[in-house]
Amino acid sequence: MTRDEPLVLGIETSCDETGVGIVRGHTLLADAVASSVEQHARFGGVVPEVASRAHLEAMVPTIQRACDTAGVSLRDVDAIAVTHGPGLAGALLVGVASAKALALSLGKPIYGVNHLAAHVAVDQLEHGPLPEPSLALLVSGGHSSLLKVTDITGHDGGVDPLGATIDDAAGEAFDKVARLLGLPFPGGPHIDRAAREGNQVAIDFPRGLTSRRDLERHRFDFSFSGLKTAVARWVEARERSGEPVPVADVAASFQEAVCDVLVRKALDAAASEGIEDLMIGGGVAANSRLRVLAEERASKLGIRVRVPRPGLCTDNGAMVAALGATMVERGRTPSPLDLPADSSLPVTEVLAG
Repeated sequence: MTRDEPLVLGIETSCDETGVGIVRGHTLLADAVASSVEQHARFGGVVPEVASRAHLEAMVPTIQRACDTAGVSLRDVDAIAVTHGPGLAGALLVGVASAKALALSLGKPIYGVNHLAAHVAVDQLEHGPLPEPSLALLVSGGHSSLLKVTDITGHDGGVDPLGATIDDAAGEAFDKVARLLGLPFPGGPHIDRAAREGNQVAIDFPRGLTSRRDLERHRFDFSFSGLKTAVARWVEARERSGEPVPVADVAASFQEAVCDVLVRKALDAAASEGIEDLMIGGGVAANSRLRVLAEERASKLGIRVRVPRPGLCTDNGAMVAALGATMVERGRTPSPLDLPADSSLPVTEVLAG
């Protein structure tokens, strides 16, 4: 780390975490997060209006906490980066408006960046510059995507989508199955924990879009809706028969089905594109079975796997700051001050401008 590297503050408010990160180049100085997950838990999912209000209340203290941790003042910052999409419209607006206010008052450039690309860029804070090209598997509550990354800033078509979910995302399926099993929200960590005591081959749940016919049209796409339905029917049949539901076995078998498909398709895409580096990001990348399975299968193919530590997989400001710093380093033109919040922003649009 040198003083010549850009000092960038990143703001993330796409869902229910208010994240503020500060990086200098590829070095993480602060990662402050205020989560409103407990306010949503009783509803079994994120309530957009509640999330937006929580962002408003948490923004200033979270920025202050990040600055205190990093030992910098806002005037020291070289640029402001902010998630301007995709995500919940109201939540995004809070972050974008806050970033605009900071940029205008401090006279600093602003970079409106893509939430999905930021999940890829964050790995640079832990493992150094991202090899280009890389194959990125992004798995979260709202997205399951396979991306060919030749330039993380999106320059000259640098982020090319190869596949995506056609219905439920992987994280969404974890939440819904957790609810079926009586586990708390968010479901991912609780299913992961329960699965450690279960048998991953106890129940043969389906692997979506893996038949020969499906692969002809959806080779790199994902579908978890059918898997979720299969779990629901299995649990209902068990309850109708009066037998207890073996939660650990169901969790383990479901988790294995999800991770099997994710890893299988990611490695197929990497091999097809001749790419030797696989990066896994997003909240579901914190899943312990996904990490183990990816490492085991990738090593047999000579493919290197990069996964950030669990704390950097979930939504955070550090990932936005990391992508912003890369924008500065590569001389990308800052975004205009009238940049919008775009809830349906495609992954190919990495930088607003």
